[in-house]
Amino acid sequence: MIQEIKARILAGGDLTEDEALELLIRGDRAELYEAAHEVTEHFLGNAFDTCSIINAKSGNCPEDCKWCAQSGHYATSAERYALVSPSECVAQARYNHKQGIGRFSLVASGRRQTDREIDLISISYRAIKRAEPSLKCCASLGLLNQGQLQKLFDSGVTTYHCNMETAPSYFAELCTTHTQQDKEATLQAARQVGMRICCGGIIGMGESLQQRVELAFYLKRLGSESIPINILQPIEGTPLGHSTPLTEDEVLSAIAVFRLVNPRAFLRFSGGRAQLSPETQRRAIYIGINSAITGDLLTTIGRQAREDMAMIAECGKENRPVDWEVQYDH
Repeated sequence: MIQEIKARILAGGDLTEDEALELLIRGDRAELYEAAHEVTEHFLGNAFDTCSIINAKSGNCPEDCKWCAQSGHYATSAERYALVSPSECVAQARYNHKQGIGRFSLVASGRRQTDREIDLISISYRAIKRAEPSLKCCASLGLLNQGQLQKLFDSGVTTYHCNMETAPSYFAELCTTHTQQDKEATLQAARQVGMRICCGGIIGMGESLQQRVELAFYLKRLGSESIPINILQPIEGTPLGHSTPLTEDEVLSAIAVFRLVNPRAFLRFSGGRAQLSPETQRRAIYIGINSAITGDLLTTIGRQAREDMAMIAECGKENRPVDWEVQYDH
């Protein structure tokens, strides 16, 4: 079954949701991982896309997302602060770019940002592009309208991030203060102003295997060029704070299926990957992970970026910022 599906995908075809679920439930793990590896190599070669992020505004979020430490509905130890200054954003961007990281994103808590906040954030992006013209800029700022996204695009932001988080059939169980349709409207507006899309989710939040497959196909329908795969890291004080962690095989199997469903997308190591052993992280890269959030804050010891660059090279990948359109013309 796996070999027939792989051949079909390599020829430009697709697998079905039933087939993907069957692979998760009963597929031979070694065959599944090897098939995903071959699909990755065929469509995307050895490219590896790295990005760094900073939390430009933290805490006090009015949304009730059950996984999130920054929600104002839960008692957690998350920091709370307003927008950081343009000078701090530039310092962080320059520092991480010097580590070899090709992308940089500001992330802000909250349902959406005010027009005044977008103006301030746009000043930061313009300053970043003046300081580091070759650095690709991304943004993750909640549910924005087209006018706000246009300001960001004009400031140098070329990719907008907004995760769908989980399967449509499960989302309302985890968040009641906004909908996936709200998120889709933001992504559509981002595309209308000329941005590319980074949209993924979190696995391990109590979803069924069928819902994990449903998320993979949902992201395919949305045409997400970059798919962050977060692994739930239970946070004390949130409703999911005592969730049972996924096994490493469950994570690797999910990555393999996401790859077969989305053969041309960049699958991005994101939150929670520190739970995985170094060997499992290398296996994930072999299977289908070909991008990652990495980097160091100025106040921390600069280890993660160096270690990630070494791991990327050891896995035979080439770290370079990716032009999505070139990849999609493969």
